[in-house]
Amino acid sequence: MAIVIDGYPNEIQALLFDMDGVLWKEETPIGDLAAFFSALRARHLLYGFITNNGSKSILTYQKKLMDFGVPCDLKFILNSGEATAFLLEQRFPDGGPVYIVGESGLIDTLAAHGFMHSDDPNTLVLAVVVGLDRAFNYEKIRRAADYIRSGIPFYGTNGDKTLPYPNGEVPGAGCMLAAIEAASGVTPLIAGKPEPLLFEMMLSRMGVAAQNALVIGDRLETDILGGIHAGCPTLLVLSGISTLPSIDQMDIHPSLVLQDIHELLGYLHGK
Repeated sequence: MAIVIDGYPNEIQALLFDMDGVLWKEETPIGDLAAFFSALRARHLLYGFITNNGSKSILTYQKKLMDFGVPCDLKFILNSGEATAFLLEQRFPDGGPVYIVGESGLIDTLAAHGFMHSDDPNTLVLAVVVGLDRAFNYEKIRRAADYIRSGIPFYGTNGDKTLPYPNGEVPGAGCMLAAIEAASGVTPLIAGKPEPLLFEMMLSRMGVAAQNALVIGDRLETDILGGIHAGCPTLLVLSGISTLPSIDQMDIHPSLVLQDIHELLGYLHGK
């Protein structure tokens, strides 16, 4: 059964959710997620999850969703680590060593695609990959910048400067990228949002056209802009980072704005 959202010309067959700031803040869920997704399943609506946070593995995200009462097929969960692996595979189809500034989730994700982290200064790495790293330090900046200045390609999982937290915001992967870009003089190739790759990967897996998938996020410059780049209608929820005044300030205009995802149920009508 397709879903019609008031004011939209196209039927909505799938919902693509960001997670941090949309479904939860750290370990705190935003409302009753089990009841919300039960209502979506009752309408036979497809849903998937796309996050710029590549510090955790897809399996970890699946477990967190399940713990909040949200069942989801593993193939319908994507993060910026998976998008980065896809880009690396396009350029280096045989895999190989890479230098990773990031956490275990990113390291494990890239390893599963044949790109092993190398900390050996005598190893010629294929690329430098930078994501969220809460153990970030001067030595990592130096090593990464040395590689990049020598001509090694520079990839960033995402450019998010902050992440939503229950009591505010905390530094995101964009802070690591900014430091290494300043030290190397090279701008990274970004894999995650607002680039359309993650959305295109998910739409392909779902078999849904862009105009029939609603992108739901809390950050205008990544979630909403990325959805627009992918050709999808977009919903900004005000439960995370972006605010109403920032829409005009950034000149990024979502198709719909709601306080949180739970208000969306009032806009859904079977057809």
